[in-house]
This record gives sequence, C-alpha cells and structure tokens, in this order.
Amino acid sequence: VESSTDGQVVPQEVLNLPLEKAHEEADDYLDHLLDSLEELSEAHPDCIPDVELSHGVMTLEIPAFGTYVINKQPPNKQIWLASPLSGPNRFDLLNGEWVSLRNGTKLTDILTEEVEKAISKSQ
Repeated sequence: VESSTDGQVVPQEVLNLPLEKAHEEADDYLDHLLDSLEELSEAHPDCIPDVELSHGVMTLEIPAFGTYVINKQPPNKQIWLASPLSGPNRFDLLNGEWVSLRNGTKLTDILTEEVEKAISKSQ
C-alpha cells in the first residue's frame, strides 16, 4: 500500500486500476450522470437550467448555488468535483463507485444531496 501526496493511504485497487479502464468507467459515469441531470433539468428548469458535457468536463448550472464543474482527470484516474456548496474534492474508483479517499464520501451521494437541496429550495 502506497500513500498519496497528502498522506492518505491509497488502496491497491485504486493504484492498480488500468488507465484505459479508468477512462471507460469515468466516461460511463459522466454519461449516466448527464442523462440523469438532463431529466431533472427538464422537470425543474428553474433549478437546473443547464447541464453540459464536453471532452470529459461537465458543467452544471444551479442558480441557487452556482456552477458545478465535474471533470475527468485522466493522468490521476480520478473524477474531480468543484462544488459551490461543498467545495473541491477528488474521487477514485473503488469497489465500482467514485469515492473520495479523503473523507469516504461518494460523488453520487454529494451530487444527489446538493441537487435535491436546490430543488426543494425552489419549491
């Protein structure tokens, strides 16, 4: 087990993930996320007026909070999140989910919670 630059212990599964597999998994995740967010955007256009995915970078507009940027970091085999609510975080693929090694949170859980907050705030 090696540790990353910030002293976190990085699981072997993360270290040994082939770059190509990380690319595929990140692309699949972002594609599914885009589909889900587009559906929410159609249902709640005031809350989520815009979501775009281009070249591995997703931008999500939530006027109540600001702009989210969710992007693939190919050299690191990570997905990075810049959230106006919870701040920046990096996620590694662990047990089939994008998880922050810093605090154990899942990318999907953070986004779900914050998007739901925006939707309930607008109703």
